[in-house]
Amino acid sequence: MRLRKKWWARPEMEKLDFFITNPYDYKGKWNDEFKNNNEIQLELGCGRGKFIIEKAIENPNINYIAIDIKDEVLIYVTKKVEEQELSNIRVVPLNIMQIDGVFDKDEIKKIYINFCNPWPKASHNKRRLTHSKFLKMYKNFIINGSEIWFKTDDKDLFEDSLVYFKEEGFNLDFVTYDLHNTDFKDNIETEYEAKFSALGMKINFLKATLK
Repeated sequence: MRLRKKWWARPEMEKLDFFITNPYDYKGKWNDEFKNNNEIQLELGCGRGKFIIEKAIENPNINYIAIDIKDEVLIYVTKKVEEQELSNIRVVPLNIMQIDGVFDKDEIKKIYINFCNPWPKASHNKRRLTHSKFLKMYKNFIINGSEIWFKTDDKDLFEDSLVYFKEEGFNLDFVTYDLHNTDFKDNIETEYEAKFSALGMKINFLKATLK
């Protein structure tokens, strides 16, 4: 479904201290921005923010950065941050293809990728956020031993992603084609996940660790 353009959203969000429009200026300085040395976790493609907001509430001693390209969804994230008065989250409008140069070596501890675009055409596969091309970029700024959590309803994307992670030297610590019928305890449902589950669709999930 195409989102209606919210022309008023960007000026409103730019008034907020936690909305970062110039993320490249913060490379190597993200802990300074949060004013602490807590670990930093990243969600790529945060949508309306249900997942990242719940994470930030549950873990006040962890810093979170929510990235998405669309102001139409980020405005919902910023409103939730304000409502919950969260100091441990920053919101970044960014095309994830341009993420290289935003973070310094060893600056990020964990990455979440939830229901990204599957880009099913072979000619478009390199746009997948789990593609080897992107994993190589993430390895420039995640700590050795860091985890990437990935959820999708798309089985073809999931199976291809298993290959991508192995190719880039990640250990696959947890893999399931039906997350909701496992004993995995730390899942937080996204908006898409709740919708797909209600339709009887199975959720594919993996947890990968950089060796």
